[in-house]
Amino acid sequence: MENKYREQSRKGYTNFRKVYDITMAILFVLVGIGVMTVDRLGLNLVFTEEPLYKYGFGGICLLYGAFRLYRGIKQDY
Repeated sequence: MENKYREQSRKGYTNFRKVYDITMAILFVLVGIGVMTVDRLGLNLVFTEEPLYKYGFGGICLLYGAFRLYRGIKQDY
């Protein structure tokens, strides 16, 4: 009985982490793309001076989003 509960709990945790990691990956990728294309959208709110900061932060967000997506697909918990 206890093993069945633990296995069910482990499955629930694994499914939660998978959905969480994929959702966060999509969010970070969208933020990275949004920061890098803010000029085209006409929303110069934060990164107005240096394009280096804009593309650097956007690139970091894209890399971290890719890492989260990889971790969500791999499911090594």
